[in-house]
Amino acid sequence: MAWFKEWFSSPYYHILYKERNEREAQICLGNMFSFVPIFEGSKILDVPCGRGRHAAYLAKNGYQVTGLDLSPENIEFAKENYKDLPNLEFFVHDMRETFREGYYDYVMNFFTSFGYFETEEENIACLKALISNMKKEGMLILDFFNTERVLKKLVAEEEVKKEGITFHIQRELQGKFLVKTIRFTDKGQDYCFQERVMAITPQDFRRYFEQVGLVVYKVYGNYFLEPYDEFAPRVIWILMRKDRWK
Repeated sequence: MAWFKEWFSSPYYHILYKERNEREAQICLGNMFSFVPIFEGSKILDVPCGRGRHAAYLAKNGYQVTGLDLSPENIEFAKENYKDLPNLEFFVHDMRETFREGYYDYVMNFFTSFGYFETEEENIACLKALISNMKKEGMLILDFFNTERVLKKLVAEEEVKKEGITFHIQRELQGKFLVKTIRFTDKGQDYCFQERVMAITPQDFRRYFEQVGLVVYKVYGNYFLEPYDEFAPRVIWILMRKDRWK
């Protein structure tokens, strides 16, 4: 089983990252509304959506929103917790495949939810699928950590305590991949999970974009949407289809 199918469906993932809450979504997307022209009534695709916090915030602001995630557990949680929002829908879906061709005004991929796959060819295929969901005049918003900064500041080992569980975390670069190994014991049982994300640099992304026919509209360096530079914690790409003016 691919690491992301197992780990993202685990309740322990949500314990370890419990600080990623709706408030975080409001800060990030609230700033986004100030810089990116997202018009009232827009159709927005959030993929992968996790438990739906970003999708719900978008729906509460009046947009027509679809959230997709590979984890049935995440989608079940999202459907139950946001069932009162009529303009919000959730589906189990693999982001490497087109969901609704040419349908969405905006496609959003947040919090380093890219680069999970073993080859660059799969990354390219994933980008093509994301683009295929967009209208010709649509925009893709892709948020990834700043790989070069992460590598320079990599914390090799740490312990994190959450809800009475001590998570032992190790980080290392293995070939092209940043690998985080997470070990812990709960109720007498030992667990071990991994996160494997390809160490994609901004230069790599620009090469990808050229291959799939995307042009960079803007690029930001953090969730306050300040300009990107080599010291920025993130690289937030605002992208358009190259053929939108034809």
